[in-house]
Amino acid sequence: MGLINVHSFLAGQWRPADDGARGIASAVTGEPLAVAGQAALDTEAMLDYARSKGGPALRAMSFHDRARMLKALALELAKFKDELYALSHTTGATKPDAMIDVDGGISTMLVYASKGRREMPDGHIYVEGELEMLSRSGTFVGQHVATSLKGVAVHINAFNFPVWGMLEKLAPTLLAGMPAIVKPATATCHVTEQCVRRMIESGLLPEGAVQLVSGGLGDLLDRLDYQDVVGFTGSAKTALMLRSSPRLLERSVRFVAEQDSLNASVLGPDVTEGSPEFDILVKEVVREMTAKAGQKCTAIRRILVPQALLGPVGDAVTEKLGKIRIGDPALETTRMGALASAAQKADVRDKAARIAAECRVLTGDPEAFEVDGADRNRGAFVPPMLFACDNPDAAEAVHAVEAFGPVATLMPYRDLAHAGELMNRGKGSLVASVITHDPAVARALLLDAGASHGRIYVNNRDSAKEATGHGSPLPHMLHGGPGRAGGGEELGGIRGVMHYMQLTAVQGSPDIISAITGTWIKGAAQPKSSVHPFTRTFDELSIGETIEAGPRTVTLEDIETFAHFTGDTFYAHMDEEAAKANPFFPGRVAHGYLLLSFAAGLFVEPSPGPVLANTGLDGLRFMKPVSPGDAISVRLTVKRKTRRTDDYGEVRWHVAVLNQDGEDVAEYELHTMNAYER
Repeated sequence: MGLINVHSFLAGQWRPADDGARGIASAVTGEPLAVAGQAALDTEAMLDYARSKGGPALRAMSFHDRARMLKALALELAKFKDELYALSHTTGATKPDAMIDVDGGISTMLVYASKGRREMPDGHIYVEGELEMLSRSGTFVGQHVATSLKGVAVHINAFNFPVWGMLEKLAPTLLAGMPAIVKPATATCHVTEQCVRRMIESGLLPEGAVQLVSGGLGDLLDRLDYQDVVGFTGSAKTALMLRSSPRLLERSVRFVAEQDSLNASVLGPDVTEGSPEFDILVKEVVREMTAKAGQKCTAIRRILVPQALLGPVGDAVTEKLGKIRIGDPALETTRMGALASAAQKADVRDKAARIAAECRVLTGDPEAFEVDGADRNRGAFVPPMLFACDNPDAAEAVHAVEAFGPVATLMPYRDLAHAGELMNRGKGSLVASVITHDPAVARALLLDAGASHGRIYVNNRDSAKEATGHGSPLPHMLHGGPGRAGGGEELGGIRGVMHYMQLTAVQGSPDIISAITGTWIKGAAQPKSSVHPFTRTFDELSIGETIEAGPRTVTLEDIETFAHFTGDTFYAHMDEEAAKANPFFPGRVAHGYLLLSFAAGLFVEPSPGPVLANTGLDGLRFMKPVSPGDAISVRLTVKRKTRRTDDYGEVRWHVAVLNQDGEDVAEYELHTMNAYER
C-alpha cells in the first residue's frame, strides 16, 4: 500500500497534501506511512467560509436542533469505529487504547446531545442564574443571558487523542452554535481526517460548520478577532508561544488552554498493605502508566505514599508492570503499544533520564526490554519506567519534568500536610487522586490542594466497582486546571458550552425580560385565558397565559381530617398553645401539603385533554402561614414551554397560592407533559 495522502477540508473542498507536506511514520514499524500539509493556505477564505456560512446556519438552529445533530453525528460515527481502531494501530494504540479515544469521543458527543436537550432551552438564548430584582417594586429587573459568538473556534489538538481530542471540543462548540476549524497534531492527523470525512459525508453538518487543517495553520491565528476562540491542548511551551501572539492579545481573543501537568496520586495514611485501598492504588497506577503508553495529560506521574508503604507499593507496582506485554498493538496479547512517534520516543527517554538522576530505578530499562511482533529500535517503543525518589523535598525534576509516556515516580510523605505540599509542587495540575477510606483525609487534602487542581478523584472500596478512573475526564465534569495545567477549562457540562458564547447582562421591565428569555417572570403580563389552559394543546398555550381560581376557605375540620388521614400530626397543626409558642405561627395552621392539595383541586380540569401527565414540581416555598378561616386562591401561569418528543412537550407552570388579602402563602413550579394535538 502506498503512502496515505492526508487531506484537509478547507472552505468546503477536500485538498490533498502537496509540496509543503510533512512525512508521517508508523509508530510501530518506523516505516513511512503518510504525508500531510499544504504549502499555502487561503486562511482568509477559510475564516469567511466559517463566518458567513457555518455560523449563520448553526445560529439559525435552536439548542435542541443542534443537540439532535450531535446525537445523529455520534450514532453515525459509531458505525465506523472498527476502521478508526485499525488506523489507530499505526499510532501505537492497542484496541483498548483506541476505544478510549474513539468510543470516548462518541460518548462525549452523546452526553452533550443529552445535556443540550435536558438543560438548555429549545431556543437561541440561554438563561444563566436567577432573575435579579433591581428596583423596589419590581418594575426594573436584570437577567444574565448567553448568545452564540459570531466568529469561529480554532481547535488545536494534541497527538495522543486524534478522535476524542477533536470531538470533546467540537461537541460544546457546535451546541453553542459556533463553527470550528480543527487542527490535529500532524503525527496522528490521518486518524482525525478519517473521522472528519465520515462526519462530512453524513450530510448532518451545515455547510461551513467544520473545517480540517492537516498540517500547519499558516497565518490563521493572525487573522482572528474578538468574536473568535482558540481552544488548545498540548505542551505548556507551545501554549505560551501561541497565546502570546500579538494579534490574540490585541483583540482579546479567547484562548482556552489545557496543558500537560504532573498529576499526583496519594495513598491515604489510613491505608494498610493488603487492604482494598492498597490494591486500588496499585491498579490505578499500572493502568495510568500503560494505557495509551502513558500518553495522557491526566496520567499519574507522581505517586505519594506513607513512608512505611514506599517499599510495598514499589514492589506491588513493579510486579504488575513486569507482566505487561509490550508489542505490536494489533496483537491480541499486547497490553501496551508504542509511543506516537520517534520524536516522542526520544523526548520521553531524555526526560526519563533527567528524572532518574534524582531517583532510584525500580523497573524499566529503555535499553533492554522485550517487544512482541515488532522491532523495538525501529518502532517508537519504550518500557514502563517506575522510579523511587527517597527525598522529594530536595528533588526538583520529579516535580517539574513530565516524561509524556509510561513513566511515574514513587515518593514518601510524612503526614497529610506534607502530602498536600508535595501535591502542590506540580504548580497546577489537571487531576489528583486520593485513595482513602477516611473522609477526613479526603477533606483535608482537598482543602490543602484543591486550589492547585482542576479535579480531585477520590476512590476506595465503596466506589471502586463503578469509579471511572484517575485519568478519565468525563464530559459532565470540568477538565482543566490552574497554573502549569493551562489555567483554562473544558467540558464540565454546559460550562463547556459557555466558552463559545457571550454572557450579557440584560436589564429592563419584566415584560421585556420575559419576551427576551421566553420565560414568564414575576411582574410580567398575565393575560387571563378565556378557556381552561388544561384544555389547550402545547402549541395553543402562550407564555404568561393565566387562570385564577378560588377562593376556598380552610377550616379546622380540614386540618384535622388531613392530619389523621396522612398521619402528619405535627404540633403546629394540632396544638393551639404549642403553636402560639412558636414565633412563626399565630396558632394552629394548615399543613403546607394540604394547601398544595387544595390548590390542585382549584386549578385542575378533570376531563381528558392535552395534559398527559404531571411530572413533578420544583422550587416549593411557603411564605406565610394559613390559619383556620383563611380563604385561599390560586393563580396558574404558563412559565415556559419545551418540545420534548414528536408527540408531546413539557410545560412549566408558575403556581401562586394567595390568601384572602392577596398575599402569597406558597409558590412552586409545576411540570406537565402536554400533547401537540387533541
